[in-house]
Parts: sequence; structure tokens; C-alpha cells
Amino acid sequence: MAKLYSECSQTNETLNPKKETVDFLLNYSKALSVIHCNNLKFEALQN
Repeated sequence: MAKLYSECSQTNETLNPKKETVDFLLNYSKALSVIHCNNLKFEALQN
């Protein structure tokens, strides 16, 4: 896997995500809540 990543990182392509993709990721990150309890992490989606 490391070999694949190193080969792909040499190209200088500009990534242009769709507006829908950006909106989805922003909405997901707004709804995500991470709760720390002792040494544990709980992730919850608040929809």
C-alpha cells in the first residue's frame, strides 16, 4: 500500500470536488459528536 501512495503522490493533479460532495462532508462533520469517557472515544451522529 505504501508503494501505491508514493507513486500517486508524484502527480500534481488539481482536485475539484463537486459542490454536493463538499456539502455532504460539511454537514456530516457538523452532525458528528465525539465523546471522551476515560480512555474511550464514542462517536455519535446527531441527526
